[in-house]
Amino acid sequence: MEGIIRIAIAADHGGFDMKNELIKTLNRMRFDVKDFGTKENESVDYPDYAHPVATAVKNGEFDYGILVCGTGNGMAITANKHEGIRAGLAWNEDVGKLIKEHNNANIICLPGRFVTVEMARNIIKKFFKTGFAGDRHERRINKINC
Repeated sequence: MEGIIRIAIAADHGGFDMKNELIKTLNRMRFDVKDFGTKENESVDYPDYAHPVATAVKNGEFDYGILVCGTGNGMAITANKHEGIRAGLAWNEDVGKLIKEHNNANIICLPGRFVTVEMARNIIKKFFKTGFAGDRHERRINKINC
């Protein structure tokens, strides 16, 4: 990857603490990071955070997004409602690698209640070190939208 990579990140209350730790990691990796919230550990609705991140990635304001909620699933479902977004749920490094390599995911979703912060760090590092394989995977991605 060349140039400064722009990352949009957000979480609901289930991923708040993990998001804050991941921002530190992303800054150490020299990424340009914008925190889309939540800004406190109070109960919130995950779509209120997934939609702005997905929109920002879709519009090209950011290269990638990271979304964290309790299971990661609510964020993934919401983000994938946006055309051109390929949000993948990753719970280990292998899945983090494959959603990028095979699915060309532009948003990675993490289950804040089911992985440790250290696991999440390793997952996003693997995700960002992996390239898209193209070829047959490109053909499959082109069949996603109806």
